[in-house]
Amino acid sequence: MRTRSLLALAGTATALALAAAGPATAADAVLTTGGTGGTAVAVGDTLTAPLATGTSATLYSSATGTSGVTCTSSQFTATVTDNPAAPGTATESVTAHTFDSSSCTSNVIGVLGVSSITVDNLPYSATVASDGTLTVSPAAGSTIQTTVKLRTLLGSITCVYQAPGLTGKADNADGSITFTNQQFTKVSGSSLCFASGFFSAKYAPVTDGGAQVYVN
Repeated sequence: MRTRSLLALAGTATALALAAAGPATAADAVLTTGGTGGTAVAVGDTLTAPLATGTSATLYSSATGTSGVTCTSSQFTATVTDNPAAPGTATESVTAHTFDSSSCTSNVIGVLGVSSITVDNLPYSATVASDGTLTVSPAAGSTIQTTVKLRTLLGSITCVYQAPGLTGKADNADGSITFTNQQFTKVSGSSLCFASGFFSAKYAPVTDGGAQVYVN
């Protein structure tokens, strides 16, 4: 009887030790739904986010100016590729980043309207750290690139802008990701295309199947 009791106690202790050393629980994950410390976002899940209500995405010619392109409809889509224990860094693949050209306007002198804005060279990789820092990077040997087509008094022009990477900030208060004055450099286009583009936008809420995503 004593031997059996000792064996049972040893088995219980082993099970507890394995549980303690096992994989991260839902509350341990960097990305969760249902609140901070909620249900872990599964690898392979698709996250989406539109522009925050009442906000615009802008590409201005300077960090402090208001001359450039403004859009009121934009969305990004990303697939979760890793969601480790918190604190840590989750990774995603940004598979789409779209702008509805019908919602875009330009106040650049000589520009009549915006034909299209296309984000090139997708997918991009993204990391989300527990402190809310978001970093977007292109594939090796590539670059983050946006092509803007404008209607002007002289006809249609194409402006191509590139950036080595983007940095944003996640906020659990409203499930948002904010980019502020992320600098792009013109690599081709007419003189009507400004030399640098500074991108700002707030996307919210980031959701997984309709549920807000939190960063832990």
